[in-house]
Parts: sequence; structure tokens; C-alpha cells
Amino acid sequence: MTTTSAWTHVARAGAALAAGMGVGRFVYTPILPLMHAQAGLSAGAGANLATANYVGYLVGALAGTLVPALVRSRAALRGSLLLLTATLAAMPLTRGAAVWEVLRLLAGAASALVFVIAVASVLHHLREHPAHLPGWAFGGVGAGIALSGLLVLALRSVSDWRAAWWAAAALAGVLAAASWNLRPEDAPPVPVSGSRTTARTHRWFGALFVSYFLEGVGYIVAGTFLVAAIGQGSPGWVGSGAWVLVGLAAVPSSALWARLGRRWSRPGLLITALTVQAVGIALPAVTGSTAAALGSAVLFGATFLGVSTLALATGAHLRFPRSVALLTAGYSVGQILGPLVVAPLLRHGYHQALLLAALVVLAAAAAAAVLRIGFPHHMGAEHTAPVRRRRPAEATHTAEATHT
Repeated sequence: MTTTSAWTHVARAGAALAAGMGVGRFVYTPILPLMHAQAGLSAGAGANLATANYVGYLVGALAGTLVPALVRSRAALRGSLLLLTATLAAMPLTRGAAVWEVLRLLAGAASALVFVIAVASVLHHLREHPAHLPGWAFGGVGAGIALSGLLVLALRSVSDWRAAWWAAAALAGVLAAASWNLRPEDAPPVPVSGSRTTARTHRWFGALFVSYFLEGVGYIVAGTFLVAAIGQGSPGWVGSGAWVLVGLAAVPSSALWARLGRRWSRPGLLITALTVQAVGIALPAVTGSTAAALGSAVLFGATFLGVSTLALATGAHLRFPRSVALLTAGYSVGQILGPLVVAPLLRHGYHQALLLAALVVLAAAAAAAVLRIGFPHHMGAEHTAPVRRRRPAEATHTAEATHT
């Protein structure tokens, strides 16, 4: 594949990820305050809609794992993009919470399949290209978040929640068209040669699993309610503007953290990213200033994809059997639990929920600190055989794609 065709592939994959994740999954965040104000959606019902979407995402991710042919199917990609767009367009057609939950569940399943197919395609076809190319493809998630945030921000003063959903469906349709000819992977990925795991490796992986599960719980609370929380104490434009900043900060973050992971200790970087993220989540809860809200958005956007990059790269480095699958499962379960855990606190607004989420992410950082105790920095294949230096990077990008 030439450099030009490689960048074309990156653009198509980025468009798919923008549609599947940035719009299909996360546009709910800036629309949520409009639904509270105009559609009579309660805070508890909003949390239930978020949970339905995360359950659907877990179902879609499991389908891609259990039926590998789906990951290599252009029909599955196109069908998922169409289903996703249809569920967005159908949201304004009812005020029934039960129907909304079904639509968000279907959107979650479609998002997961789009994500897995796009990532597998990038990793397969760009395997021999510089690692920053897949990184920019994954930045499509951030680009989709930014575009959907800008769209909702532009519609706030001239329209209502229904128009926001229809506009999101139109944006998803445009992105789906841009990614329509994305070529899925055409062969199963080459398995990485196995190695015996020791009790110490199990200990390190156990700490990593706990850390990543807790990150799933904490990050999703901010990812769902950050705009609504900021909107409670700031002018109306600040919440949607902050969500745009989240997306813009996320665009380069995957490639940046992956590159830093080649120079510095991944456990140390993971602790740093989690701590920074916790600060970003807590800021809107401790101060209502506009500057704090915007700073929170930048810190959160710059770290939530980075944490996935680092955590999954660490699992691949440890060469623990099925590390990506296990970490994905833990992270997905955490995302389901997050809105349920904070639901009782939402009667008093979102600040207590954000503070709890920040504490959970700090607990994730504490769990990650266990990794620093005797961590085998030279264990991975990248340190043992120069010809295989690229493979850990590939594993890193696989991880990113599976979890966001």
C-alpha cells in the first residue's frame, strides 16, 4: 500500500470511528441537557439510557469476538453504520423511555461492531506502515466527538432536542458515506507466540485488570454527564463548548501516549494519565468557573483514550493469555456499572457523581501503582527480537480500538 493509499485508508477508518463512536455513542452527552430541559427526561432515566447503550456496546463487542467473520465483513460494517444512523434518527419520534432504551441499546451494539471492524482493518492493512498512521485513525473518535459537540452547540439557540438528534443522524450518515468503501481485514491476525506466565505475571496483570475496570467505572460517568454537570453552573454554551474541547484534545492523544510509552515506563505513564484524568473530572464539581470547565474538558479529552492505549499496551507487554479480551470485558462491565453506581447521587445534581468518579479513577491509579513494583520492563517481544519490534505497537492499537 502506497503512502497516499495508506492515508486514504486512515481517512476512511477515521470516518467510521467518528460515526460509530464520536457521534453514535457520545452525541448523547451534549444532547442530554436538552432532553432534561425539553423532553422531561429525569436524571435517573438519563442514567438508564446511558446504561442501555453500554450494555449494547458489550453485546456488540462480544459478537465481534465470538463470530470473527463479522470483523472481516464489509456487509456487517455497512449494516452497522445504517442501523446506527437509523437509531439516531428514530430518537425524536417518541417520548417513551422504554423505546429510547431499546434504540440506545441497538446503537451501542452497532457502535461496537463499527469500531471493531474499523480497527481490525487499520491494523491489518497498515501493519507495515509507521505506527502514527493507525494512531491518527483512532483520532477519529475525538474528531466525531468534536463535530457532534459543534453541531449541538450550533443548534442550541435555534432549535430543540429533536433537531439535535436528527442533525446527529445526518452527520452520522455523512461519515458513514465517507467510510462506505473501507476495506475490512481479509485474513485473521497473526497470533503472537505464547509464553509461560508466572505467578508474578499474574500479579501484575491482576493489578492492571483492577485498574482498568475502575477506569471504566470512573471515566464513563464523566463521559456521560460532564456536559450536563458543567451546564448546571455555567452559561449554556459552555457545556457544549467543553464537549468540543474533549473531542479536539482526544484527536492526537492516542498517538501521543503511544509514542511516550516507547520512551518512558508504561506503568508510570498510566499512573500519570489516571491522576490527570481524576483532576479533570473533579474540576467542575469543586468550582463553577468557565475556565475550570474548559480545563476539565481538555484534561479529560487528553487522557481517556490515552489510558486505554497504555493499559492495553501493558497487557500485551506482559504477554498474558487473552489480555485484550479480558481487559475489554472488565472495562465494558465497568462502563455498565458506572451510571448505575452514581444514579442515587443524581437527585442532588451531578457534582457528587463527578467527585465519586474522580475518586474511583484515583483508586485506579493506586491499583496501577502496584505495577511499578518489580515490573518486567524488558519482558516484551520488542526487547528480545528486533525483527518483531512493530508487533507490540500493533497490540497497543488493537487495545485502543476495542475499548473506547
